Amino acid sequence: MFADSWAFAAVGAEFFQVWRSASQARLRSEVSGGGAALVRYLYGFPMALLLVMAWPGSQFALLATPSLDYLLLAAGGALAQMTGTFLLILSFGHRGFVAGTAFSKTEVLQAALFSASILGERLSGLAWSGILIGLVGVFMLALTGRNLKARELIAALAQPAALAGLGAGANIAIAAVLIKAATAKMAGSDPVGAALSTLAVVTAIQTSSHLMWALYCDRATVLAVFRAWRTASQVGILSALGSALWFIAFAMAPVALVRIVGQVEILFTIAFARLYLSQKVRSRDLAALGLVTSGTILVLLDIC
Repeated sequence: MFADSWAFAAVGAEFFQVWRSASQARLRSEVSGGGAALVRYLYGFPMALLLVMAWPGSQFALLATPSLDYLLLAAGGALAQMTGTFLLILSFGHRGFVAGTAFSKTEVLQAALFSASILGERLSGLAWSGILIGLVGVFMLALTGRNLKARELIAALAQPAALAGLGAGANIAIAAVLIKAATAKMAGSDPVGAALSTLAVVTAIQTSSHLMWALYCDRATVLAVFRAWRTASQVGILSALGSALWFIAFAMAPVALVRIVGQVEILFTIAFARLYLSQKVRSRDLAALGLVTSGTILVLLDIC
């Protein structure tokens, strides 16, 4: 029933993620960067619970006594995801913004390596080719407008933005692997029910930890988040829907395959820029998009 649906879940996850990012950009005029991150969890948690209640069987998995291994994996995934988000935002604050963004996109390759070493997932040569081709396309998009040559790229590895970007990619990849491992330990439910139950647990951990930190260090941000509830609730709902589809896809397929198919985000981003923002799309952007699409097609051919 679920074998062929993970790719659709990955595409849907990226659609909601791009939509959420657009809403977060608007929210930044009302709250700080930390507040914009907090709303993902604070307003996303109720939506995660609604999704659990809406899917038959998942609530029973959530109410079952979880094992210590499950809780440790879920907590590790939750914290790694939060750390990855923080490092990505940190990379934007340095002069090497473009390099930081580019290196964060190595997440796909890192996810393949982590999932192979931790989960024992193995990919074919065709899938690896798709991942590497897609990665070249991502770099082309990230470096558009810059004349960075090989020597400059190597030197950029030592820059703070590059280190933060690599760290962001590593943490996001680790989060995906740990969340998949936790979901696999959710016994007695189908993959969708297990994924939604894990989403509720992970979001609860993220909400409580981030909220406690904000109440201790920046109470003004918490008040601003509640005052901006209209926009904030939209961000939370979109974030929960996107994360739900990510978790479902992770439960059905190898992490690396899910992440490379998720690079369709680039298509949504370019379409948004062209159709809604009336921004010019360069020929180099289209060439890079072609590489990302080719890589995704190779991965899909491998599983067909």
